[in-house]
Amino acid sequence: MILCFTLRMWRLLDPLRAEDREAFLAVARPRAFARNEVLCHEGDPADSLHLVDQGHLAVQGGLATGATATFTILSPGDYFGELALLRADRRRTATVTALEPSRTLAIAATAFDALCTRNPAIERVVSTVLADRIDLLSRRLLETLYESLDRRVYRRLLELGRSYGPQDGTVAIPLSQTQLADLVGASRPSVNQVLQRLVALHVVTLSRSRIEVIDLPALERRCGD
Repeated sequence: MILCFTLRMWRLLDPLRAEDREAFLAVARPRAFARNEVLCHEGDPADSLHLVDQGHLAVQGGLATGATATFTILSPGDYFGELALLRADRRRTATVTALEPSRTLAIAATAFDALCTRNPAIERVVSTVLADRIDLLSRRLLETLYESLDRRVYRRLLELGRSYGPQDGTVAIPLSQTQLADLVGASRPSVNQVLQRLVALHVVTLSRSRIEVIDLPALERRCGD
């Protein structure tokens, strides 16, 4: 069963030697999740690290007031749970929800600890990639503080468009406008205004819980990427 997964290269495993990657994947177990199923809640005990094989997952955090924000959308090749396994309290730092039927490879905390004991390079790699997480969150914070809402929406749509990939000349992103608003740190009405301008420019079309990018090159030009 594991052999069908080893063809994918997860970014977390990129720095490892081939034999270390094989050892990592050998202790992984496939997990399947339905649309809108919660993989873990913020504050839960951390019992595994997950490599995303299929589908897309929303990573969210909340405050005691009830306010929530979506930090990022994970796609195949991404991973989550590494921070919780390195924390002293072994608690999840975010809630992760499947946006569609999804599949991961889960490495149990006990198996992860045993791997790190036998091969300290694995733990060093995991520690290193945490810097990438911090860098991403720092850049997102700077965007929120200094970039216009229009540009933030363009960037997130472009990232999602590249992740979901073209389908018959369009890219269907199965997110609601509320979910997109959470992702860019704005209100739904404000995000809707930006999207309506893109509709008028024939860059996107809108439907219930779905945004279709019909002109990805135009969106790229507006981002300047």
